[in-house]
Amino acid sequence: MQQTKLSSLRFFDQGLTFFLVVGLCSCANGKPAELNLQNLRIGANVTQIRDIKPAQDNQATVYIQGKVEKHAPFIKLQAYQIADATGKIWVVTNQSNLKVGQDVVLKGKVKYKSIPLSGQDYGEIYLEEE
Repeated sequence: MQQTKLSSLRFFDQGLTFFLVVGLCSCANGKPAELNLQNLRIGANVTQIRDIKPAQDNQATVYIQGKVEKHAPFIKLQAYQIADATGKIWVVTNQSNLKVGQDVVLKGKVKYKSIPLSGQDYGEIYLEEE
């Protein structure tokens, strides 16, 4: 009697495992499984790029999450253009190991560089990584 219960319990576990695996595989819709980091938020502190505004005192610190789109090497620093679903921003850092296409989370101070040209300001907001 005891052996019959163990056998039926083992059969139930194997059947449940099979249906879970089949169910998870069917969720891929014919595409390889991938993690959509655009909707994944590491924490409540992550700021969408469109919401970043220049601070009066240049001391606002934000966390951003996105994908590295471009890289611009400087002599001692690196600049990376980071994009999320809401926009793009340049980040100046001393990290040289970030690759184009890599998903990153960075912390930096919001900065603004004014570029006056013919009476108009073509400045841009950027982050200086801490």
